[in-house]
Amino acid sequence: MRKVPLQRRDLMREQLAHQAAKLMAEAGISDYAFAKRKAARQLGASDTQHLPSNQEIDEALHNYRALFQPDSHPAILHQLREEALATMRLLLQFQPYLTGSVLSGTAGEASDINIMLFSDDAKAVLLFLLKHNIQFEDGEWKVRISGHEESVPSYSLLGESGTQTHIIVLPENARHSGSRHPETHADISAVEMLLAS
Repeated sequence: MRKVPLQRRDLMREQLAHQAAKLMAEAGISDYAFAKRKAARQLGASDTQHLPSNQEIDEALHNYRALFQPDSHPAILHQLREEALATMRLLLQFQPYLTGSVLSGTAGEASDINIMLFSDDAKAVLLFLLKHNIQFEDGEWKVRISGHEESVPSYSLLGESGTQTHIIVLPENARHSGSRHPETHADISAVEMLLAS
């Protein structure tokens, strides 16, 4: 009886993940879907429906940065995390959480900072930004809360370094929805520990 391997490697999928990661690292692309499609075109697989997941690209991006940017990447990541922490401290009353590539460690020079706030009074965040003369652009994000898709307010700030910070304001009940995990959401103390390590 022939043994079937437990997990077959999908070489094309791996190649697509690595090519997408390379594009994100070198060209500053932050949109996963765009990076996947461009990688598929470059590898002659533009008609494939078997694209890698964002997580697979993140793993490839970690590997790429460790291999090809071992000297420059840690300093860039540290700077982004320090900028995120400063913004989080400013917005302390709204229980900020850092998410995205700055937390995961895949962020590069062109990456944005993503912070989630929690408040049932979305106008409170707006008034806070106005009161402190913080320049911002407002918008909306679509998020899934307790199984329902909702539009929530968002604010984009431009830091002194030119880095853009996106702030999403979620209702208080979303904080206890169980969707936050230490590897994907970090509060101020967790970011301080990251910077200290």
